[in-house]
Amino acid sequence: MISDRDACIILNMISGIGYARYAALVRRFGSPSAVLRAGENELAEVKGIGANLAHAVCSWQQTIDFAGELELAARAGVRIYTIEDGDYPEILRQLVDPPLVLYVRGTLPDFSNNSVAIVGSRRLSAYGDRMAKKFAADAVLAGWKVVSGLAFGIDAAAHKATLDAGGVTVAVLGGGLYRIHPQEHVPLAAAIVKNNGALISEYPMNFPVSRQSFPRRNRIVAALAQATVVIEAGTESGAIITARLALEQGKAVFAVPGRVDEPQAAGCNELIRDCGAKLAMCFQDVINDFEFLPGFSPGGKRQTTPEAPATPAKLFNEAEETIYHDLSVNGPGSLDDLAVRTKLPAGVLAGTLMAMEIRDLIVKSPNNVYSLK
Repeated sequence: MISDRDACIILNMISGIGYARYAALVRRFGSPSAVLRAGENELAEVKGIGANLAHAVCSWQQTIDFAGELELAARAGVRIYTIEDGDYPEILRQLVDPPLVLYVRGTLPDFSNNSVAIVGSRRLSAYGDRMAKKFAADAVLAGWKVVSGLAFGIDAAAHKATLDAGGVTVAVLGGGLYRIHPQEHVPLAAAIVKNNGALISEYPMNFPVSRQSFPRRNRIVAALAQATVVIEAGTESGAIITARLALEQGKAVFAVPGRVDEPQAAGCNELIRDCGAKLAMCFQDVINDFEFLPGFSPGGKRQTTPEAPATPAKLFNEAEETIYHDLSVNGPGSLDDLAVRTKLPAGVLAGTLMAMEIRDLIVKSPNNVYSLK
């Protein structure tokens, strides 16, 4: 007996069945499993299906190796989420055309906040490489997750910099998880999974990448993030498609400006000039656009009490707690002052102060004295 969940996976494996046709079939027959039990003529009568697709659905047992798909996923350590499941990511349900199925290897993080997509050209310049690494590393210091597409160029630079900074990154692939593309990034994919990130695809395990599959996956990249940052992109590149999809989804889009005579900067500059993208020179520009900042109410005002300074709603470690408490009680101090007062190791202190600056918890004056923001 085929369950609704199994039927969803099977229908997703049939070429030509996307969300719109899936929804039309389920409306007509009542459930995914009922679709697979329907007759060919009945199926063909559903708007958008037609004779060829109706035949493909009816003959799925001759063309789809469902048991083999489940076995392959199990061997690869891949979990399968369907749109029929309660634990399917809610953020993707909000799409006009959500993926029917998600294949996930690794740990699926919480995408409800603090996720940024960093995308851009496959042929990155030294400047693009530097910016991708800087934005990704600063995102990690601010407590954000980084989403990208595992492609050459900006994608790979962002994934690697996130891992180097000890952060969590998620790669959305344009093909099946049994066919990591590009093959040169298999070690990077393994490192993402090992470090609490995830590889995600809506395609069956052995599905090959194609010109159509890459643009399709870009809507997922945009959906999983609250903000999309574009670093170097031609005017018709995949990164620009991702940015436009993010704008359509009502998400914030940022573009790193480049030289006006550089073709790889043309897409970013046009996003700023024509499409409403915000100019970003550093990750702080992204943070400033959100009300995720600790110590702020939904209305954007810092919450205080008469007795004491406001305490951030979420501090990530004991070092931050120690520094925040010291600055609250003892007032501003230099790096040397804070080293004596907090007794934190020099490396821990310096790194934590940088992270707290990025998160807008503290400010450093021109004479290198730190104080609460």
